Amino acid sequence: MNICKKNLLILVVTAFTALVFPSEPVKFSYKGGSNYTMVERTDLRRYDNNKYKGLMSREVKACIAGKDGLYEGSFYVDEKTVHKNVSVADSVHNATPSTFRISEDGKFEMIEDCGYPSFRSFPAFPKNEVRIGDSWTATAERSVDPLNKGIPTKFPMEVLYTYTGDEIFHDEEVYVFNAQWATRYGYSIIDEEGDPALKSASGSHKATMYISKATGYAIVVRDYCEETFIYNDGNSYTFKGGIALFTEYAPSMDAEKVMPVINRVAVSMGNDIGIEETAAGLRLTMKNLQFKSNSAELLPGEEVRLNQIAEILKASGTTAFLIEGHTASTGQPNAEMQLSIERANTIAAELVKRGVPADKCICQGRGSSRPVADNSTPEGKAANRRVEITLFSK
Repeated sequence: MNICKKNLLILVVTAFTALVFPSEPVKFSYKGGSNYTMVERTDLRRYDNNKYKGLMSREVKACIAGKDGLYEGSFYVDEKTVHKNVSVADSVHNATPSTFRISEDGKFEMIEDCGYPSFRSFPAFPKNEVRIGDSWTATAERSVDPLNKGIPTKFPMEVLYTYTGDEIFHDEEVYVFNAQWATRYGYSIIDEEGDPALKSASGSHKATMYISKATGYAIVVRDYCEETFIYNDGNSYTFKGGIALFTEYAPSMDAEKVMPVINRVAVSMGNDIGIEETAAGLRLTMKNLQFKSNSAELLPGEEVRLNQIAEILKASGTTAFLIEGHTASTGQPNAEMQLSIERANTIAAELVKRGVPADKCICQGRGSSRPVADNSTPEGKAANRRVEITLFSK
């Protein structure tokens, strides 16, 4: 029997088996679970007006904490464009927050939107039970910023899903989906809050998805795409390649190592460092930090607190530390936000000097948006002027 006939026979037998012995019906649902980290990695060839520009490699990372379907994530971007092995651009961004809900059918509701996660309501699950080989369509949304202008534009996605089977992926039972959709933007499909210079976009996507049976998380998504974006000035930008999404569960904190350190710090520092459990993990609060007025420069005298916190972080065993700067309210929200970011970065730099791995530090500014005391009194302002460090864990 030649190879063609053999392959044809295999296809016929497979199709016959699926018809005669269909798989058990499955009802998909998003259950959520413990905190997780998310990585969105793009490796795309870029063409400006049909001329090859280079390889754009972009990685978005996030620590996401959730409870009862409500999730809060801190997203940051590490981006490089490489052309002929020469670095063309290199930028690192501080984290920005997003808050969202995910319902049982996988649908997103964005509450605080920084442009991430890029894919929303993806995957979305059907209302009815399905079997292997069944397909369904669902609406999703994608937030894009092709030229990294800081103006995300939202595209609707009408996705065709097919349930292709079950597998074991990294020791976890998963459902396997295929997904495909077309990029359509412009004319009647416009995001009024998006980039006004973006005129239209078109393209195609084909993705394979591995969905956790236990939680409904998309553990891995591999998307192969080709898209062209046309701007009002007549320039066009085409991207071809792959987008990969990875989800990993947050690690547990090493309680045996860190608790003795925390107890010792609590006794020695008293009220100078606040310690509390949160949904995202253990939070350490450096109260009434002594900075120069309207500056991110620390005044002398904070060395002991920084030493103690660095000792806790190094003993924790967690993979990420969210460092959030907060200010008192002065009636200048933009200036407060910038100052809170700078102060978070100052604390991170001091902790790195004390042996905390730099790649574990995620800095984020909150300005005066989350006061813990009344800003009308000097005591209240002092309490609001703080830095919080969360040890991201289960």
